[in-house]
This record gives sequence, structure tokens and C-alpha cells, in this order.
Amino acid sequence: MTGLASSFLLAAVLQVAPAQTQPAQIVISPERAEIEVAETARLTVTAQDGAGRVLDDLPVRWVASTPELASVSADGVVTGLNPGMARITAVVGRKPVSVSVVIRALPAARLIANVGSDEPYAGQVIPVWVSASNRLGEPVKGPELIWSSSNPDIAAVDAAGLVFARQAGSATISVSGETVSTSIELRVKPDPGISYRLEPTESRVRTGDVIRFTATAQTDSGERVRVFPEWSLSGLGAQIEDEAGEGVFVAEEAGTYRVNARMGERDVQSGVVVVEPRGADAQLIQLGRGGISEHHSGDVWVFEGVDGRDYAYIGTFMWDWMKVWDVTDPSNPVLTDSLQLDARRINDVKIHPNNRLGIVTREGASSRRNGMVFLDLSTPAHPEILSEYTETVTGGVHNVWISGEHELVYAVHNGTRAVHVIDISDPETPLEVGRWGIDSEQRSLHDVMVQDGYAYVSYWDDGVVILDVGAGSHDGTPTTPTFVSQFKYPIGNTHVAWRYGQYLFVGDEIFPAEWDANGAIHARGYIHVLDVSDIENPVEVAKYEVPEAGAHNVWIEDDKMYVGYYQAGLRVVDISGELRGDLYKQGREIATILTTDSETTTPNWPMAWGAQVFKGRIYSSDLNSGLWITELKERSRVVF
Repeated sequence: MTGLASSFLLAAVLQVAPAQTQPAQIVISPERAEIEVAETARLTVTAQDGAGRVLDDLPVRWVASTPELASVSADGVVTGLNPGMARITAVVGRKPVSVSVVIRALPAARLIANVGSDEPYAGQVIPVWVSASNRLGEPVKGPELIWSSSNPDIAAVDAAGLVFARQAGSATISVSGETVSTSIELRVKPDPGISYRLEPTESRVRTGDVIRFTATAQTDSGERVRVFPEWSLSGLGAQIEDEAGEGVFVAEEAGTYRVNARMGERDVQSGVVVVEPRGADAQLIQLGRGGISEHHSGDVWVFEGVDGRDYAYIGTFMWDWMKVWDVTDPSNPVLTDSLQLDARRINDVKIHPNNRLGIVTREGASSRRNGMVFLDLSTPAHPEILSEYTETVTGGVHNVWISGEHELVYAVHNGTRAVHVIDISDPETPLEVGRWGIDSEQRSLHDVMVQDGYAYVSYWDDGVVILDVGAGSHDGTPTTPTFVSQFKYPIGNTHVAWRYGQYLFVGDEIFPAEWDANGAIHARGYIHVLDVSDIENPVEVAKYEVPEAGAHNVWIEDDKMYVGYYQAGLRVVDISGELRGDLYKQGREIATILTTDSETTTPNWPMAWGAQVFKGRIYSSDLNSGLWITELKERSRVVF
């Protein structure tokens, strides 16, 4: 839960507090507590009036302001959930007081050591990998370890767990933590005469291009020997990481770099990489504008109507209109209609692949029956309400995804914090046929995308959850989603996810604790790039982060990622080839445009919402200024 969300929760508690004696002072005891994960501590409250008299029998409401770190019961018992500084608030009457509770990580209770080879040849270097877990069986990251060898003349070990095999014989390598230890036995074999090789030895690439170095070894007799290279790099502005023995190199800055692979105590092989600037090779040209300055805009969807003309539908933020633009001539968008609904927010707009049915989501309806509104697009310039679905999603729908193949809608419901599967084969009488959600009232659900039988569900503080909805890999079907995997990170709110090839692009959305929709919002957050080649074990391999700005929605097509990056405008990023490291610093950003002009609710402050590529053009909405239509123009390259 973000600071913004927890502020809403506390505000709600204060609003429902009944009229009663208001204390002048509240004291929570103890003022500061310290517990380990899974431990508990009891907090108590003393309330006094203006004369210092204790007020007995006043009801106390406890709120966990950082629920990702700790929970609190109705009688003030705090339970540590994750390491960090938790904030617990007591509300007496309408007066809140908070204290901090330090949640310490559990120490390592078990160590498991694995060695690259327990029978290395003399002269080799061999890594030892250690995994640590606490008494709950959870992994412990970065434990402090002490290494030692029973016979350093046979095999020595350094402080990072790298073993130097020196001569034939046996040795025990021991590793210990604060209260736990383990060991491994090594038998070093005589050196058979090993020669080492590194490929490639010379390379010329651009910033952002990935090179994989391969280290090999063989004996004098030609026998292949497994090696465990320790990679290092000379020069700043690049990185190299080990992946299953390969050295994965990528540079953020142009220059000449030397890659070193240490395979023996005295054997180091090198390769040279000459890196040239990647260089921007395109620009965004503005074609047209559908300025909206009387209210804030939301999501946009562009499609070809059944009448053969092109339309852009735009929702609204803190307003009750959906705007209809004819964009057949992208240089001259024409507002043809405005559809008014009972809502305080029309966050999402989606069009069925048949272009005859539209869906808009509602939040903040005065009737408190939000849900979805289905639109008849027989006359796309003037859509009409066909039906509504509120039965199981009255709490508001934030986003949806339409599966035209199965005539289903996957709806993100604010109330249950679950994905509801709605059958729309008869759009006049939609019917819920399934749902999936994390079983916790403190969860927050934001977005869903379905591609190739998998649903990618953005669960805010719980990261991205991948579900089988017909891929069949985990017995899921379109109406019975099943869990596949989950990826979350300690800081950031998972807002959106988009699958492209082997990668999943996951965007954060971070707003300041206090913000005004009618002013300049200083958003933060970035795009995490996950390798999902192994769908059960997503791995973060890269990121795209524009300094001092915040990411929002993405669209990916033809090796290009289009990002509505809020106050940094619309950005276009080259995502071709293998991705590693910091895409922004590598110069993979190829075009940008700040989505602000005179027709805006907040002058000189863009808040790009997202983008959609349609018929070769990019259609974007901006929270403050409405519709933008641009075109990506390649710059000509001069070759000497």
C-alpha cells in the first residue's frame, strides 16, 4: 500500500469515528518497539483530557499504516511481516497518533553450500555458492559469512568464497554465519596441463548491444575441462555479469573496454570491446491535436469503426464523460460526441476486436454501482449504451482486457481485489463465469493483460502475477485461471505489465504522498524488464528509467516500446535484440515529445497517460491536455 493509499485508509477511519469525548493527548506505549519477523509486540494507549485526567473506556482503532511490513489486531498486537520500519497508528475519537516499530530480519538458521566442482585440477579457481534460509524456511539475502580452509596449501579460499586449487590433495572448505555453519570436501587433482581460451577476443558494438563471452579450457591431451570464470572489466560505463558461466557484457557509454576472465589463480584471458554511441535515429512529429482543457483525460483506444472511419475514444479522470473523436484525418481530429455516465472516473476504454462493442469502466458512481458499461458501436461517431454489468463488480472496475476469441472480459475489481472473468457472448446480459485473486484484504489490484493464454496481473505492492488462462501449462483455462508465478520488488507500485517476446515490461506508478490533480504532479517510477523465458521464474535483467519522472502505460510493437512517462511526455524506446542494464543510459531512447501546449488543465506540465500505435501513427492521451497524434519519422543516416 502506498503512502497515498494508507492516507486514504486513515482518512476513512477518521470519517466514520462517532461523536464522543475528544482527548487532548494520546500516548502509545511503548514509544518504540523492536521485533523480528513473525514476532509480536503489544501496544497500549493512554488518553487524557486537557486537565491531564485519564479518559477510560474510549474506543481505540488501530491502523497499520505500512501493512506490507506489519499488521495490527483490534487490541493493539503488532505482528512483524517483513523487515523495515513499520508505522502503527492509533485513533481515539478523531485524534490519530503513530509510533514506529522496527521489524528485524530473521537471521540465517541454515546454510547450504554448493561448489562448482569438488574435484578441481590444481591451478583452477572454483566458486562456492551459499544459500541461507531463516527458521521459517524463507531465504536470507546477503548474510555475513566467514570462510576458511583446513589446508590452504591444498585449496585456499578468499572472503568471497572463491577457492584456489593449488596442489593435489584433500581440503575442507568451511563457511559460517552468526549461529550456523556448513562445509564441503574437496579433492584436488594434479594439473594435467590446462590451456584457457576466451571468445570473442575483439568486438565492435553500439551502446546497449549485448555480447556474450565464452571461456573454455582443455588439457594437453585435448580433453575439455569445465571452467568457472570470474569476470571483471576495465573502464567505467559498462557492466559484465556471469550467467551460467558466460560473461554477459553491455555498455552504457562509448569507449574501449577490456573484459577479463580469471579461470586459474595465475591464468587470466582478455577480450577487447570497442563501443560506439547508439545515437537517436528517429523523431516524433506532431500530426494533430484533440485538445481537452476543461477536465482531465484518461485512457485512449483507437479503432476503425464499422463505417470505415477511424475513431479515438478517451475516458476521463475525476469527471463523468467519455469523448469521441473522429481521427480519420489525423491532422484534424473532430469531436463528434461526448457520452456522460454516472461516474467520477472513466479510467479504461477498450474496444472488442469486432469493432462493434465497446467497454468503459466506472469508478465513483453516485449510485455506488460502478462496474462496466457496454457500448453499441453501430454508429461509432455516436455510441449508445447497450447494457451495464454491476452485479459482482459494484466496487468499481479500474481496468479490463477483452478476449475476443473466447468472448470474455477480464475485469479488475476494486472491491474484491480480484480478476473477474465475465462472459460477453451476449453483451446485453453479461455473466460472471470465473475469478482469481490474492486472498488478502490489504491487497491492491490495478491492471490485467492477456496474451497467448497467460494473464499478466499487476498487483501493486505484490508485484506482477502470471496466470494460466488457457496456455495449458498449469492446467488453466480461460474461465479458470491458475497461478504460474509472481515477481515483486521492495520499492515501487506495480501498475502495468506488457509481454513482448521473451520479456515482460512491468511499470511502476509512484505518486507523492500529497498531490493535487489540478497542479504539477511529481510522479516517479520506471519500467522493469523481466526475462520470462522460464515462465515460472521471472528474472529482472534490465530497466528503463527517465530521471525525475514517472512511468505510466506502455504499448509495444515492432521492437519499439511507447511509454506515457507522465511529466516526461511520450517516449519511444528501441527494445530490439537482447536487453540488459539501463536502457535509458544506453541511449536506446530514440524519440520523445512533451505532451503539453496551451490547451491544458495545468499549463506547461505534461502528464502523458499512454499510447497506442494504429495504422502507423501514435495516438496518446495526456492527463492534462487530451489527445495527441504523432508519427515516428526515421532520421536519415549519413555514411562516410
